[in-house]
Amino acid sequence: MRITRANTVGVVIDIQERLFPVMAEKNAMLEKTKILVMGLQELGIPLLVTQQYTKGLGETIADVSTLISKFSYIEKSSFSCYDEPSFVSALEDNGPKNVLITGIEAHVCVLQTAIDLKAAGYNPIIVWDAVSSRNKADKKIALERLRYEGIMVTTSESILFELTESAKAPEFKAISRLVK
Repeated sequence: MRITRANTVGVVIDIQERLFPVMAEKNAMLEKTKILVMGLQELGIPLLVTQQYTKGLGETIADVSTLISKFSYIEKSSFSCYDEPSFVSALEDNGPKNVLITGIEAHVCVLQTAIDLKAAGYNPIIVWDAVSSRNKADKKIALERLRYEGIMVTTSESILFELTESAKAPEFKAISRLVK
């Protein structure tokens, strides 16, 4: 199955001020998330952003929020984004089949969102180099569970080039610069 721009949306889950600093390998994850966010915008793919209990966990970190044109977020209290009616409504408004997921934590909100999206008939795709957990063991177990659930896992570079489709695409040079 090829993933195309026409039926894809990106989701940035809970990359917040009080969560991000305690993530394992956070700097590498942040760099890949920034590349992904910039690339998806270059390709015209809509982005949804969630924040878990903003009052306690803070805002989306500036390194991410400032990259998103017309930044806004969906407040949630459930771990799964799909349990938040405004998220489901925003997703339906965009009409995608494929949902690219970046964010934290891999073994909690990312995992539960992906499982619920799949159960609802969507095709969740976890951008593995753009997710993290507090410790590496939890992220590793999340990968095993995602595979068990039949959920696709990819990398930021792989998905951006798949969405670009060709070196003849107008966005190819910009995407190439981002991933290098």
